[in-house]
Amino acid sequence: MCGIIAAISHRDVAPILLEGLKRLEYRGYDSAGMAICYPDYGIRCVRAVGKVHALATSLEKTSLAGHIGIAHTRWATHGKPSLANAHPHVSHNTVALIHNGIIENYLALKEMLLKRNYRFDSQTDTEVAAHLIHADYQEHGDMLSTLCRVGQQLVGMFSFAVLNHQEPNTLWAIRSGSPLVVGLGDNECFIASDAYALSPLVSHLICLEEGDIVALSVDGYRIYGCQGHLVKREVRPAVHLADSGDRGTYRHYMLKEIHEQPAMVDALLDRYASLSDVLTSLQCKKQGHSDLSKFDHIRMIHIIACGSSYHAGLVGRHWLEHSIGIPCQVEVASEYRYRNIVVPENTLFIAISQSGETADILAALRHAKQQPYAIFLSLCNVLDSTLVRESELVFQTHAGLEIGVASTKAFTMQLLSLLLFTAAMGQRRQKIEMPDIFLRALKGLPEQMTETLALGASIQRIAPYFLDKKSALFLGRGIQYPIAMEGSLKLKEISYIHAEAYPAGELKHGPLALLEANMPVVIMMPQDHLVEKLRSNINEIKARDGEVILLADQRLIETQKQNSHIITMPPIDTLLSPLLYTIPLQLLAYHVALLKGTDVDQPRHLAKSVTVE
Repeated sequence: MCGIIAAISHRDVAPILLEGLKRLEYRGYDSAGMAICYPDYGIRCVRAVGKVHALATSLEKTSLAGHIGIAHTRWATHGKPSLANAHPHVSHNTVALIHNGIIENYLALKEMLLKRNYRFDSQTDTEVAAHLIHADYQEHGDMLSTLCRVGQQLVGMFSFAVLNHQEPNTLWAIRSGSPLVVGLGDNECFIASDAYALSPLVSHLICLEEGDIVALSVDGYRIYGCQGHLVKREVRPAVHLADSGDRGTYRHYMLKEIHEQPAMVDALLDRYASLSDVLTSLQCKKQGHSDLSKFDHIRMIHIIACGSSYHAGLVGRHWLEHSIGIPCQVEVASEYRYRNIVVPENTLFIAISQSGETADILAALRHAKQQPYAIFLSLCNVLDSTLVRESELVFQTHAGLEIGVASTKAFTMQLLSLLLFTAAMGQRRQKIEMPDIFLRALKGLPEQMTETLALGASIQRIAPYFLDKKSALFLGRGIQYPIAMEGSLKLKEISYIHAEAYPAGELKHGPLALLEANMPVVIMMPQDHLVEKLRSNINEIKARDGEVILLADQRLIETQKQNSHIITMPPIDTLLSPLLYTIPLQLLAYHVALLKGTDVDQPRHLAKSVTVE
């Protein structure tokens, strides 16, 4: 959620750090700051509430420059967005610190430090860590041992980048819970919470592991384990993603990413000549290959996810149970480990995450590893993420970089990956006949998605109807109910209109009481065996003066004539329909938010990668 970038170099690092913060803006934040260490007179810090451009304006009024520094974008957890609570936090003009995560025992530590006459200027848990490091270093005079001891005192998630004026030629960092990556350049080193922030700066990257402490200098780096002993970590070439962050001709990243979906789907399908290639492509993190025989014995599947990924998992359950007859249970990750989960013999565990750094997902995986699951599979977009490194097998979704906080293409690629996995499992278990015909049907999907994107003008004409509305309902049946949930989430996330999703059959079991004149009700209506049921639901809504916005298969002409707001959808097989029907819901949320003047790409209070519980 928060963003970390730090640098040590022969050149001035202030403009580098500022540019890095701009590349981290997509994560979501409410304040920003930068600190530079000066060998002669200590640490200077500049902070600002709001966007990075506010910090840039403040920096223009100062002469902040130097060869070693840290910078941060904060997403508030302890204390409101304010100058006092913004990072970096500085202790006695000697130690400066930026922090991702949450320190759970900070109040007890703060009480102890108050007794030692430390003064607190903020309400954050982070300032506690800065004072702890200062106190320990003053006593022992060794930064490595200080970070080891402080790390052992803290409970929770804490990844730090630290400056120490008394060691002005070394940049320190520690990882415990939240991700950190080291970047290596030409006689300069960097640390960041996201490799994207370092993309134009470095030639090689190192992903730190749990408990790692790193010391960076212009000459290189040293990595230590939590006990202070030197360790080796894999150094890999950096993959530069600068082009992915270019909006091109699009007004917002979200709109660009919506329109990228057909090409993304086409590219993923091109990776597989046959369904058998899907399972053989699963990357095994331990043995270097996939042991496919394990899948022959699977009798139950547990899917764990959050947010949009949870909705993708619910669609996946429909596919898995319908196509291969394996019972599937989908759990919200933040709830999963707080109840007693029954794990039948030969159960497959699937964790779905866009970033692979979501705190609740990682905690769920670690909890699951204490249970008797047969296989641990992660479905993730980021191959070097913590989730992937800690999973047994990985299915990469190949969505590319997604900047918009409200997920669009990453969600669609999760759906497609789950569908391909289901089909591959079905073929292996001889549940799917003529798999080549199935793949050919999928090959037509990008064209159908492009046709659906062409409906943007129609959706734009409907969007003004939502402007003065306080609430909206989204309804779907069967495999479309999770898509209704996703559409509801999108509208909430970026337009701030209250929206709820229900299975259409549940309308008369409570939600009908919410209906009032002209209340918008968005309904997904592909041509399937539930059409007549949906017609009854539509009549119930119109009888109470609700306003129906219908996404209807173009073959359902009679249904279209009966409603005033129609989005005519291309014909598509029911099983594939979630991949198509999610697109107009994304566009609807986008155009409503545009009219309301909200921040489409960075909605308030939200973050792209939720790295705290």
